[in-house]
Amino acid sequence: MTAGSRVLITGGTGSFGQTMARRLLDRDVAEVRILSRDEAKQDAMRRVFGDERLRYYVGDVRDRDSVLRATRSVDFVFHAAALKQVPSCEFFPLEAVRTNILGSANVIEGAAESGVSSVVVLSTDKAVYPVNAMGMSKALMEKVAQAYARNNPDSGTVVSCVRYGNVMYSRGSVIPLFVEQIKAGRSLTVTDPTMTRFLMSLTDSVELVEHAFHNGRPGDVFIRKAAACTIGDLAEAVCQLFDVPFKLEVIGVRHSEKWDETLASREELSQAHDFGDFFRVPLDARDLNYALYVSEGALGEKATEDFNSANAPRLDVPQIMDLLRTLPEIRAELALRDPVLAC
Repeated sequence: MTAGSRVLITGGTGSFGQTMARRLLDRDVAEVRILSRDEAKQDAMRRVFGDERLRYYVGDVRDRDSVLRATRSVDFVFHAAALKQVPSCEFFPLEAVRTNILGSANVIEGAAESGVSSVVVLSTDKAVYPVNAMGMSKALMEKVAQAYARNNPDSGTVVSCVRYGNVMYSRGSVIPLFVEQIKAGRSLTVTDPTMTRFLMSLTDSVELVEHAFHNGRPGDVFIRKAAACTIGDLAEAVCQLFDVPFKLEVIGVRHSEKWDETLASREELSQAHDFGDFFRVPLDARDLNYALYVSEGALGEKATEDFNSANAPRLDVPQIMDLLRTLPEIRAELALRDPVLAC
């Protein structure tokens, strides 16, 4: 991202959006636009940041006109607006379709119409082998992005995707819930302690998005590798950090939750490029003109298994504690509770 750039972040009042906005403002961009529906969150962000280079657009990615207003004269777009809660999307799947699929199409097409040079859309591990409406809608969002790249090879707008697992301490995630339960003196509620999940920081997610902007080609999917842990070990690590007894209340699996999450399927890995910290899955740019009577495939090295939270490097409780200590929010909570714990 160069000095003087204009950048739009959809869903910019969320955890990712605010982290990215702060990072961009530190790099002397000309303007950062925030497009979201919630004027109260925008007002709160305005007061916290106090930076005249931030401009706020009240609108919805579902509305093409509000997207076009926000993308006008913009150089780069980070598309983070989404419905992300698995249970709510199960009850209202059409709302997930309208925001995560149709809204994403509006952002991509509006950006292209406005001459944006690059769009990165944010996806999730739940998009791989999806079993819930949120994951299904995110999977189709990825397909919408790839279809644009495939159908518009001469476009001046590069559209790529990033996919990562759970971002620690993001809004609606389990770690801040655990902290609130500890502060209230309650047992920690978990769906099932043997479930596994990937763990990564907001910094990791932002760095992956920036890599996509600088290195992405049309239709690329960048997948951040991450370590994983069981939900039970995560809960125990939080309890040990806050020096409280380890007490769990098992509440059972919620609507359409997976036992393990998958970041990259074996089908993707057979075509992927491994860059150490992440995979790059290039676009299959072939058209529909297959040879007559023959469906041509593509040769690749067969992957024997997916990259999932069951076979990823597994963190134990001390390692999870070390990772949690890197989070500014955890350090702040520990300092409030006992300055010695924050060290």
